[in-house]
Amino acid sequence: MKTNELPKYFKNIDDELWFEEVEVEKKDLKISYKVNKCFSYSKSPYQEVALIDTNAFGPCLVLDGVMQTTSADGFIYNEMITHIPVLTHKNPKNVLVIGGGDCGAVRELAKYEELETIDMVELDELVTEECIKFLPEISGGPSFDKRINFKFGDGVEYVKETDIKYDIVMVDSPDPEGPAKDLFGEEFYKNVKRTLKTDGVMVCQSESPMIHRNIIENTRKILKNNFKIVKTYIAFVPTYPGGIWSFTMASDVYDPSNMDANRLPLETRYLTKKIVKSCFDLPNFISDLK
Repeated sequence: MKTNELPKYFKNIDDELWFEEVEVEKKDLKISYKVNKCFSYSKSPYQEVALIDTNAFGPCLVLDGVMQTTSADGFIYNEMITHIPVLTHKNPKNVLVIGGGDCGAVRELAKYEELETIDMVELDELVTEECIKFLPEISGGPSFDKRINFKFGDGVEYVKETDIKYDIVMVDSPDPEGPAKDLFGEEFYKNVKRTLKTDGVMVCQSESPMIHRNIIENTRKILKNNFKIVKTYIAFVPTYPGGIWSFTMASDVYDPSNMDANRLPLETRYLTKKIVKSCFDLPNFISDLK
């Protein structure tokens, strides 16, 4: 549903439009962005979807008042959640992305010629439609690799019911609020493992180690209950609260310390062969996570 009425997190200050994000977990941090233009604001059956143009970070995707990705730094997150698990697996052929409606992750995966199928299960089709229109810097625009299959629906139900076995599963979810809350529970991760081949690799975004330590520790606990190898790694994403963002990878077979960094595609903007290895070298305040 399109609407001309902007929500309360858009504010007019001295005749200028500002977007104000309140940090989801603690509610005691606000981040404000000067808005040049609101390209689109809609209400889907699941959430409020806004595409905005900001002074500092260019076109951006906002869901329920939370910044999701920007044209200025979105490539960092998308490169980190995709390339690290692909390089860890020795011979990946098919990948499942749960979430990732902005299409940034599947766009990165398409850089690997050895991948035969890339399935993306996104709950909210409106997010994908709007990002293709207004955020081509992330989505790549309307043209997609033929190996990418869009399956719009509930990722929680998909991993519970599908008979397909994947080499890699990526959980590219928003914060654990609203429709994404179930993507952080143990039942979901048990079904993710059921969806993987015996030598499969899974990865999820596990929030900010500066602000969401409890979420990272809970995610690691769940994964350790279900996988033999669990490793957390980090990247620096300026628009995410705290600046440092974490990802947690799990497998019963593959350890990322043995990954082949030479398989990294040339067309990356953040990742280098050195960062592929060093992203697992964690500061003390993160390495002491349970």
